Amino acid sequence: MDVEYAPFERSGRLRLASSAGDRLDLDLSADGSLAGKVADFDLERIARWMPKSDFVLSGRFDGRVAGRLVADGPVTMRLDGRVSAATFSSADGLQAAEGVGAELAATLERVGRDWAFSVEADWTDGEAYVHPIYTTAGIRALLRGTVSEAFIEFSRASLVIDGVDGIEARARFTRPDLSIDRLAATIARADLAVVGPQFVAPLIAPGRPGSLSFDGRVSAGVVIEGGRMHGIDVALDGVRYADADTTLAVGPLSGVVPWRENEATEAELVLQGGRWEKLELGAFEVSANLHGPAVDIATLAIPLLDGRVVLSDLALRRGSKGWSGSGAAVIEPISMPLLTAALGLPEMAGVLSASMPGLTVSPGEIALDGALVVSVFDGYLRVTELRAYEPYGVSSRLYSNVEARNLDLEQLTSTFEFGSITGFIDADVHALELVHWRPVAFDARIHSSPGRYRKRISQRAVQNIGALAGPGAGAALQRGILGFFDSFGYREIGLSCRLEGGVCIMGGIGDETTGSFDIVRGGGIPALNVIGYNRRVDWNELSDRLQRVIASNTAPVIR
Repeated sequence: MDVEYAPFERSGRLRLASSAGDRLDLDLSADGSLAGKVADFDLERIARWMPKSDFVLSGRFDGRVAGRLVADGPVTMRLDGRVSAATFSSADGLQAAEGVGAELAATLERVGRDWAFSVEADWTDGEAYVHPIYTTAGIRALLRGTVSEAFIEFSRASLVIDGVDGIEARARFTRPDLSIDRLAATIARADLAVVGPQFVAPLIAPGRPGSLSFDGRVSAGVVIEGGRMHGIDVALDGVRYADADTTLAVGPLSGVVPWRENEATEAELVLQGGRWEKLELGAFEVSANLHGPAVDIATLAIPLLDGRVVLSDLALRRGSKGWSGSGAAVIEPISMPLLTAALGLPEMAGVLSASMPGLTVSPGEIALDGALVVSVFDGYLRVTELRAYEPYGVSSRLYSNVEARNLDLEQLTSTFEFGSITGFIDADVHALELVHWRPVAFDARIHSSPGRYRKRISQRAVQNIGALAGPGAGAALQRGILGFFDSFGYREIGLSCRLEGGVCIMGGIGDETTGSFDIVRGGGIPALNVIGYNRRVDWNELSDRLQRVIASNTAPVIR
């Protein structure tokens, strides 16, 4: 270290050098001007100065210092320089950077008892990860403001990022806790195709950002006063969003959403279409009244295939745990041929409709009171106690009870090319739980409908039922005699399955709990019974059997 100072001339110089090679040279002139340079400064020294820091920091800084120091007078300082080959990492691994290079320009000036500052930074090289966002060089920042005893105020803060026309903010923070006193920030025409994968996807789905895609432009503004959100404005222009994992797609979506904490406003949106799983939605408009944490929608009609889902009297409120509210829902008749085609099922005749006067929403759950009715196979399916848990998440689940009555077996079996069975059946499926549309739990029973009607079963249907029942199941009739008949009379059909933990506990007609069980009880000549012997069947194996049975027959007949 080399220090020289002439007190009468108020001038001097300072030379600092370390064994590591970093160097500081400063020259002070009689008029108070200061000039100097920093060469090869080791950034690791900054981490050492920081109290209890868990950051590992390295890299070099080179720059020049200029300013003016006058006792009891003006003080100005300027620093221009470059950071090169910088790296940092936190102990938990959630913040890290490598190969960072940046150009810096900073000024500091005393104004009365306050200090005015300006910082410009141009990130030119390297990459960084600040959980959950990964980004690379190409960002420029500008900060201007003042520091006083009570506040740190930013008169201007701006970022320049590819894909955004501009990001601007003004803010004031109280000292010493740095809480927000007021803040106003705007984002102008952010191109979601550019910024969405990098900045939005990691926030929505940190573990799978690659499954999300975006398009369109968004502008937004926010105002915070006294530590409370005071207003938000969002403008959407052709916004599209798609999630490959949950097969949810929305857009293009356009419109405006103005929100005020203490004023009533109205949001107007136009959605040109969407998709959830394999169901396509048509275009519709949303008009919502907003007031603080409340959202009210008088009517929302969503086209679905050739029908509509109509929501009415929706009253939603946002609390500390999320959204909750109530309303009513009606499904205007939707053609089953169109619906089954959209779901990739054999075409079925009939319609689907619903009237659910009690719709409730709570954090992570949508519940529908009422009944969804499907008219199909000259009978009906009635779905009640419908609940959707985490409907838009990766772990979405659906719960319901299903009642089927008077389904025409001849139509049902011919649709799926299962063989021919005439007659009618009823079915009850209690506590049905689906995860991604795959059953994981239920208690189901199928049984012949009461009444007098023609009851015949074909030889192929007998063989397919035996194949479903598994090894050991079969027709209680000599094979030689079986070959002489194409169909047989029967008195009753019954089959049950209680799915628990991936295992189907099977049963048949009656209340047997052990041993073999009757699936078909014969009637007429020759008498024929189909008997099952294995009561515990792996559910995936049973599903595979059903797929093999259907695949081994000809393609379904489109009725």
